[in-house]
Amino acid sequence: MRSFVEELGQVLDPALIAHLTEGIVADEAAELRSVHTPLSGELLARVPQSTVSDVALAVQQARPALRVWKSLGHKRRAAVVLGFHDKLLARRDEVLDLIQLETGKTRANAFEEVAEVANVARFYARSAAALLAPRRVRGAMPVLCTATEQRLPRGVVGIITPWNYPFALSLGDALAALLAGNAVVLRPDPLTSLSVLWGVRLLVEAGLPQGVLQVVVGDGGVVGDALVRRADYVCFTGSTAVGRRVAKLAAERMVGCSLELGGKNALYVRRDADLDLAVDVALRGAFAGAGQVCVHTERLVLHAAIAEAFLARLIPAVDDMRLGVALDYGYDMGTLFGADQMARVDAHVRDAVRHGAAVLTGGHPRPDVGPWVYAPTVLDNVTAAMDVRDAETFGPVLSVYRVADDDAAVRLINDSDYGLQAVIVSADRCAARALARRLRCGTVSINETFLASWGATGAAMGARGESGTGGRHGADGLLRFTVVQSVAEQRAGSLAAARDAQEKFAALFSRGLSALRHARLR
Repeated sequence: MRSFVEELGQVLDPALIAHLTEGIVADEAAELRSVHTPLSGELLARVPQSTVSDVALAVQQARPALRVWKSLGHKRRAAVVLGFHDKLLARRDEVLDLIQLETGKTRANAFEEVAEVANVARFYARSAAALLAPRRVRGAMPVLCTATEQRLPRGVVGIITPWNYPFALSLGDALAALLAGNAVVLRPDPLTSLSVLWGVRLLVEAGLPQGVLQVVVGDGGVVGDALVRRADYVCFTGSTAVGRRVAKLAAERMVGCSLELGGKNALYVRRDADLDLAVDVALRGAFAGAGQVCVHTERLVLHAAIAEAFLARLIPAVDDMRLGVALDYGYDMGTLFGADQMARVDAHVRDAVRHGAAVLTGGHPRPDVGPWVYAPTVLDNVTAAMDVRDAETFGPVLSVYRVADDDAAVRLINDSDYGLQAVIVSADRCAARALARRLRCGTVSINETFLASWGATGAAMGARGESGTGGRHGADGLLRFTVVQSVAEQRAGSLAAARDAQEKFAALFSRGLSALRHARLR
């Protein structure tokens, strides 16, 4: 089995780093930021950092490139994206190494990012033309009037993404924006830009014109804010606190934005659930990516009738999880992203214990595995006095709650400021679907983790409450990058009346409206 240390020199040689970082819009004398892998703490690269002036330059350069890209039409744009799709799958191991080295996640979790980007590329390349096609609608009066609704690109779209899913979130949103006819300026997290730059290079190899997709790298408070202040539309994924700031800056300029923010997601195991299936769903839902996934499970809601039997299966399964930091398949969980994440997770667990929570398993760092690895943790007796009860932990910590029935489960799941994702495990799928309609969240997966809803690329992923104002995937995931324009045409006559015939016109028009009503026409 290959070890991470053995592979590091081969994967990230200086020539590769130089080749990738050439794709950053930054001055030749730019400040270099040291980036370390959370797998071991070793130095990965020194990455040039963009400035506010670089952001302005990127947006400026994107505008003429936008005209070229728009002129290609849907079919040729789709061909570029499908070519990228094929190259990505053929060369996936290259970017899997980069994703693991940057984020610390397992190879299986890294592959989820590749699969997401490939799915998005194929779905929007195949469906964009139909989704963006002009739509004829009824005019003010049948025959006399017609109207057409058409979708136009917004212009230069600014996309700001976090460190936890750098490749999937950056490239997935960028592909949708590009296929809608926009140019894109992308700001990935400064600590996870290499995999994104690799993806941008691959798009250029597939035929994307130069300048259509540009990358700026730097802190959110500087480079991110500068992008929000210049883009024609903003797509942001990150924390709720920063999302509020992005929304405020966008509103000041009267430009639109979509915000996919945090979550405090629940998994409900009903009384009739297959407990072995439920254990598998809980393990993957709570601990994928070491819990650093906006849609992962942090609250485990158990029907009281099966709670103890379920926990008797779950805890040994958690203890048997394989933790590792190598660039290979075969591990169930990798590492936290770094010292800040470790401090946050450990603080939540210590606070819970101090206020009376019971640690059923885990609850401590695992430096024997890696410097930022934290043991997968299950807490019981969690109360509102504890930070872990309502605040997003964003780590491998699962809190247990017991309920008497479905109604109590709905109340508990909805008792949150967030509203992103929920999971229901039940043998009765009809009952589970009925329960899903009562949950105040954007997506619900039944008998599977968030991968069920995440993988359904044709279905929009929404958000409620503190979890944001929009999501990705489906028709909405593409149409958010467009503006609607209606073109109405008068074929004959006039809808206005001469000054001396206004009363007669009102009576005649009223009879026409009444006729439309009785004919059941819209």
